[in-house]
Amino acid sequence: MFPHAVQRYRFGPGVTGSTLPSPSPNTPVFSVLFVAIGASSRWARWIGLSGRRARRRGGGWPPPGLSRARRHGAGFEASVGTGVDPGAPLFDVCFAVVDVETTGGSPTTAALTEIAAAKYQGGQCLGEFQSLVDPGCAVPTLITLLTGITDDMVRDAPSVSSVLPSLLEFLGGAVIVGHNVGFDLSFLDAALSAHGYEPLANPTVDTLALARRLLRPDVPDCKLRTLATALRLEHLPSHRALDDVRATADLLHHLIESATGYGVFVLGDLVDLVTTLRPQSARVSEVG
Repeated sequence: MFPHAVQRYRFGPGVTGSTLPSPSPNTPVFSVLFVAIGASSRWARWIGLSGRRARRRGGGWPPPGLSRARRHGAGFEASVGTGVDPGAPLFDVCFAVVDVETTGGSPTTAALTEIAAAKYQGGQCLGEFQSLVDPGCAVPTLITLLTGITDDMVRDAPSVSSVLPSLLEFLGGAVIVGHNVGFDLSFLDAALSAHGYEPLANPTVDTLALARRLLRPDVPDCKLRTLATALRLEHLPSHRALDDVRATADLLHHLIESATGYGVFVLGDLVDLVTTLRPQSARVSEVG
């Protein structure tokens, strides 16, 4: 199913299965979690309820009460594009959180050293993907100090060309999420272009932009570690791709819960929230 990847299966109660033989440490890892998607968290209950309400009133987009500017805003079209239902309840949306580690700050002068992603739906993790990548050059000392990734760790890692097919199959048509997601996509798109692929056309959500919209000035800054610490998220970032993916996913779920207080229950509203100057309605917590 995923060449160059090892599939590790974890099953829920009452289901049995097996684990494939362990790979070398540098082999991309794809793990799938079979779960019953349920309203197990507060934000999931909000969104599941709102989705049922939307379907009862016809499920169309845009939802009642959304201004004409927000219905047809350029922000939504740029971030989501065509072929995606902007009226999809957030509880039903499959999000793929991504993070990359690199040898520098620009894809024109630097290369990938690690790629990770995890898919979530309804607040539950569906699977994870992680691989070190041979950058084809030495890892700068400053990068090693920041990430802990050394030349020895990536020397025998797969090339980016062998990792990309597995990554693309894993991502599928999910909504891509990242903290400053433009940085991650710039490296991924550069690698895709260099190996004959089209750039990623998936819808995108940037947790950095959402955090600036929803959490400032209650936090000193919107760095991922600052937010993870201030919000007491379950996972802390470490400048390693999978750790940062998990922390970003925690942040995404917190932000979705916060956004529902502004009447945001569908994908289009979440994307448009970044460019909306003021909430369209009072926060639910402030009503009554």
